Amino acid sequence: MFKNPLITMTPKEAKRYDVMCKLIAKKIDGTEAAKSLNLSVRQVKRIKAKVKKKKIKGVIHGNRGKPSNRQTDKKTITEARKQLKKIYHDFNPLLAQEKLLEIHKIVLSKETVRQLMIAEKLWIPRKKGVVKKFFWRERKDNYGEMQQFDGSYHNWFEGRNEKELGTEQCLLVAVDDANGTITGAQFETNEGVDAVFRFWREYLKARGLPISIYLDRFSTYKVNHKNAVDNKELMTQFERAMRQLDIRVIHAGTPQAKGRVEKMNGTLQRRLVKELRLAKINTITEANTFLKETFIPKFNKQFQVVAKKPNDLHRDLTDKQRNNLDKIFSIQTERRVNNDYTVRFKNNYFQLNKIQPTTVCKKDRVIIEEHLDGEIKIACGNKYLTFVKLPERPKKVIDVKLIALTKQAPSEWKPPENHPWRKEFLINKKQPVKMAIN
Repeated sequence: MFKNPLITMTPKEAKRYDVMCKLIAKKIDGTEAAKSLNLSVRQVKRIKAKVKKKKIKGVIHGNRGKPSNRQTDKKTITEARKQLKKIYHDFNPLLAQEKLLEIHKIVLSKETVRQLMIAEKLWIPRKKGVVKKFFWRERKDNYGEMQQFDGSYHNWFEGRNEKELGTEQCLLVAVDDANGTITGAQFETNEGVDAVFRFWREYLKARGLPISIYLDRFSTYKVNHKNAVDNKELMTQFERAMRQLDIRVIHAGTPQAKGRVEKMNGTLQRRLVKELRLAKINTITEANTFLKETFIPKFNKQFQVVAKKPNDLHRDLTDKQRNNLDKIFSIQTERRVNNDYTVRFKNNYFQLNKIQPTTVCKKDRVIIEEHLDGEIKIACGNKYLTFVKLPERPKKVIDVKLIALTKQAPSEWKPPENHPWRKEFLINKKQPVKMAIN
């Protein structure tokens, strides 16, 4: 056993002690010692006095080995450990630190919580590796100039309502490129046309028309058939609706190109899942209300960045656009009018009425509109046609005597035989024509 306790020193302290020994032995003077340690002569004198009194301990800081005056209370640490194990065992350190403060009023730094979670084996620190160089595209200048949009499939409810919702649900998210805020978020069962149309109809009502939308090449947003390269008119329902609203659609070539919304999806998968669990939310309706009223305002307030310019480039909807939103955000399909004035659509037959707001002839092209509420409408030009849905397929006929459907029903009245329209206006050649001569 050592008679004297083992003393650990830093290289800096070891250098100081060596210089002080030389100074005390008068091998160097105070000025040379000061230059060697990069200290003032007065400071060297104080250290020399300490070394004479305490020997080697004179160069060691006096607070070493003593408890800090600013250390956290042990009761607070114990309570934090308890809550981390019980509730926040799968949270990341930042979110756990926020919830400890928000719910339990436990004030700890993120690093303290991180160290506690590492000690309790609740968090595995990342290994330092080679960082890949990635150059972020510069943000747009103004709010509303570009919206990055994507759908994220994930087990958002952690299987709490698996029978009704399945194992994965889809969260549609729009992120403003200029300030990084969530401008819209909505839970749906899929990323189909109806779900996307519902999202953007509510978005436009609330915020107006953005200049552009940046999204991927999913089939809902882009026709990926090889013929679409040569025929630019091949459009999806989404592209057609955005063209009618004068919103530019930009398709990303890779997920990294729209990295801000991709990163947002990862952040929400870590944070929102836990928030829904703490709020005991198990349905899409409750989750959408929670997003709109609670989560998004709080999230944007915490993580919003300042845009380069303070302008809002969202455009207001015109009265015509606002009135036609249901029409624009409907699935539109072209069909022809049959000879018997029926229209076939999805193995259903719709019989057009004889009286229509506009003239309809056989073989005319009409547009079938499937609205988001399930209503079916048939449009010819700017007019909606009246019709009835037939219970079964009509019997095949070669032709119908009715020439066209018009605003008024054709009259069945026939002129009598003595009607002037029926008389002959021919002059009998045998009878001389008498002419009056003045």
